[in-house]
Amino acid sequence: MSALLTGRMTTPLCTQAIPALEPGPPGIIARAQYWFACLFAAGWTGVLGGGLYLQLVDGEHPCPLCVVQRMFMVLALLGAAHIVRQGLRGAVPRRDYLMGWGLALVGCTAGALVAGRQAMLYLLAGDVGAAGGVPAGQYGGLVRGVPADFWAWLFFQASVLAIGAVLVTSHLTTARRIPLRGAHHAMGVGVLFLAGAVVAATTTAVFLEAGLNAFLLVAPGRYQLFYDLGLVR
Repeated sequence: MSALLTGRMTTPLCTQAIPALEPGPPGIIARAQYWFACLFAAGWTGVLGGGLYLQLVDGEHPCPLCVVQRMFMVLALLGAAHIVRQGLRGAVPRRDYLMGWGLALVGCTAGALVAGRQAMLYLLAGDVGAAGGVPAGQYGGLVRGVPADFWAWLFFQASVLAIGAVLVTSHLTTARRIPLRGAHHAMGVGVLFLAGAVVAATTTAVFLEAGLNAFLLVAPGRYQLFYDLGLVR
């Protein structure tokens, strides 16, 4: 009240406050969560980019279950990206830290279930694809002799374990100062830029494939939007 009467304010109202620090060790250990979030987001950006490469270059259109997997990959990516975005402010509060990894954990757990089901259809049925009644190999192809969906399942499972390990050590890594310049800032901005571009490209590719339909075709083999608009016959 006295500050209001005298007109002296210790902190300008227009200044964005950096979150308060919590007890914990300084230095590289305390900043490890920020770097891990950057690597986590970059990793899933690469996986989504690989899916786009298979679709746009190799002409392998994703089936409905493949698209669902990509949706959960985007959710996991956004969770880590939220932590990176907060880190660019100078510190990641515990609330944002837990919210970001919570979103990533939901995305990876659900994605592992979808990828596991699709991989088992390949491995057990042999001649039945993920969409049901579709020859195996029409979607996804093989990567080093193993169905691509099995690799996705491994990535999802590994991510769940990694998130669990990070959350166990959260008391050592949350709400510590992160440099606003230098490698920390460049890494965060670069990761967010690439992630945004890949998410936008993935969303556009799915929209082009689904067209004006509420649901994706069971056996997509073309970009339906061009046919729905009459651009291609």
